[in-house]
Amino acid sequence: MKNIPQFLIAAPTSGAGKTTVSRGLMALLVSMGKTVQPYKCGPDYIDTKYHTAVCGRSSVNLDTFMASEEHVRELYACYAKDADALVVEGMMGMYDGYERDKGSSAEIARLLDIPVVLVVDAKSAAYSMAPLLKGFMTFRDDVQIAGVIFNKVGSPRHFSMLQEVCEELGLTCFGYVPKQKELEQNSRYLGLDFSQMGGDDSLNQLVKTLKQHIDVKLLLKRVMRPVPKCPRGGAKKAGTWNILVASNEESFSFLYKEHLDILRTLGKVKYFNPELNKAFPKKVDLVYLPGGYPEKHAERLSRAEKTLNALRDYVEAGGRVLAECGGLIYLSQGLVYDSSPTSFSVCPLAGIFNVYISMRKVDRKLSLGYRRFEYGGQALRGHEFHYTQYMQPEGGDMLMPPSVAKVYDARGNLTKTPVFRYKNVIASYTHLYWGEIDVKQLFEH
Repeated sequence: MKNIPQFLIAAPTSGAGKTTVSRGLMALLVSMGKTVQPYKCGPDYIDTKYHTAVCGRSSVNLDTFMASEEHVRELYACYAKDADALVVEGMMGMYDGYERDKGSSAEIARLLDIPVVLVVDAKSAAYSMAPLLKGFMTFRDDVQIAGVIFNKVGSPRHFSMLQEVCEELGLTCFGYVPKQKELEQNSRYLGLDFSQMGGDDSLNQLVKTLKQHIDVKLLLKRVMRPVPKCPRGGAKKAGTWNILVASNEESFSFLYKEHLDILRTLGKVKYFNPELNKAFPKKVDLVYLPGGYPEKHAERLSRAEKTLNALRDYVEAGGRVLAECGGLIYLSQGLVYDSSPTSFSVCPLAGIFNVYISMRKVDRKLSLGYRRFEYGGQALRGHEFHYTQYMQPEGGDMLMPPSVAKVYDARGNLTKTPVFRYKNVIASYTHLYWGEIDVKQLFEH
């Protein structure tokens, strides 16, 4: 059986440099002529864009809250087809999950039986790394630490001190990344700013740095594993639906690779940009409005009257629409902004649901976490991450729609997250995961 490099990049905490190192190693492997299949732990839409841009293959999300263990194994194996290396970027701290270590990067590494390359922020520390590393080496005997890469190292002398720590512990040190401001990524909104991903120059500089300071040959040697076997059979016959997916750089950009593949099994998939003033095709069976940042482009969306009118006509005629977070915002009456300390203004949108979305400072609040609810005879799971809130402006005479489902968090606590239904339109702040559900069945309820 063929062996290829397979590993998960994790860190003790968030902000240690996982994405920088992941992106750099992926690019370095590609420069060596390898076909790299990237993956990302958790419900992340942003880091995956970095992976896809570097590897030329869509990054795949692996999440053990939203999907069963069997499904995660299947995803890992089936998307590995024709790859020469499999690289998984972890999330948060290595053992941070939705409940202790459930759903963590460590759980993914154990489930897939792949070794971990630990990225450690070594800034302002030397021998104090010893107890930290020792803890990660011994905390779980079913999670293998292949070795460590130190990040933000101040000097060669600093690195030599860190090497001494690894020698004492018997831990392989693959090298280090020197402290460089240009390698640090800016953050915005939910994570990394993918509108400024950096061009070839910055990526080339990162690859050059890793080549100089990391023993890539040793790393690849230590993480060789047999190629996983995909349990799926041959390709299924595609359905007959005509499907429209809203997609552009920011307003509607949170798309799982797997979801697009699922839609292709239902029929023919076409994309449209709601910011452009164009009507729909005549025959459509499903419109998917994924998440993103529509609030950043609200005026342009509002001015695209042909698109909005086509959507309204489609909905009133009984057309199916599935909308998630940014999609819900787009279907609202509009976005509410502060005009002054005592007044507000509204940017109108599609107006499908009798609800407004507040951008006012007084309403700004982070809603974050996994979500689950029952609907249409199915157990649905997903993730929520937003600062906007739904509201009814003071003095409004319309009634807000009721939620058609009770939504709970990962620990079973009832949340305020609504699920709205109007005719054949289903919308929620929750980014659903479709891997193990029947999308068609949602609309039959």
